[in-house]
Amino acid sequence: MRQSRFSALLLALAFAYPAAAQTRVAPPTAVESAPLAAPPGAAAPAQNVQPAQPTQNQTNPPAPAEPQPVQPPPAPQAPIVPQPVQPAPAPQTPVEPQPVQPPPTLPAPQPAPPVQQQQTGTPNPNATLAGKPGDPSDVDEIQLVSKPVLVTAGQSSWDQGFQKLSEAIAQLRTEADKSGLKVAGRPLSLFVETDDNGFKFEAMLPVDKAAAGSLANGVRNGQSPVGRALRFVHTAPYDDIDSTYETITAYLEAKSIVVKDAFLEEYVSDLKDPGDPNLEINVYVQPK
Repeated sequence: MRQSRFSALLLALAFAYPAAAQTRVAPPTAVESAPLAAPPGAAAPAQNVQPAQPTQNQTNPPAPAEPQPVQPPPAPQAPIVPQPVQPAPAPQTPVEPQPVQPPPTLPAPQPAPPVQQQQTGTPNPNATLAGKPGDPSDVDEIQLVSKPVLVTAGQSSWDQGFQKLSEAIAQLRTEADKSGLKVAGRPLSLFVETDDNGFKFEAMLPVDKAAAGSLANGVRNGQSPVGRALRFVHTAPYDDIDSTYETITAYLEAKSIVVKDAFLEEYVSDLKDPGDPNLEINVYVQPK
């Protein structure tokens, strides 16, 4: 049955296209078909690679390359000379600490000497041997400077002491006026001897120069005491001067100071009233 149906079909085609049966049939044109996709897990087939079209550079021959400069070979390096090994430094000898020198001892300050009374110009009749006022609560150490004085000697009982001293100083002022001398300081009394009954003294009046002529009434030229001295100040009535001397004695004993037997009084105030509470007297004692 299958073969008879195929024969009938060929016969029908022959009657339907008689001209076509007598002419040559052209071969079928090849049909490009895309390849089927590969089954899963199979490697993909290689694609047809189209040949590359020649470029202009391939058509024209390339220009010859310029020759590159030849680099000189590197200079040989100098051989490394091994450095000598320095020996380890010798251990330092420990420096012994130097003893600390004590600071230099400064000499004890010396009291400045008082300014000497100038013998030219106008002398000061109120100048004191210390050159400055004293403090009753303190003791001053000064240096006495010798001055020309008029001197008269005397003695008195303790009860008449203030009067005798005042009379002797007045006599010295009179002799200074007669001799044309100028008073150059406060009057002084040097107590040279004392006992229970009284004392002996030398009254002095500083003047600008020694008297040239003779002096009357037992007055003579002299010099005031000189050297180191301690000054104590009495500011009270003259009747209370014994208390000042008791203070002086206690001070000297406490300091173990040995002094000369003579005491020098300098009358800063005039000897007019023994009961004057402001009477000021400088008392000088000289260590031996």
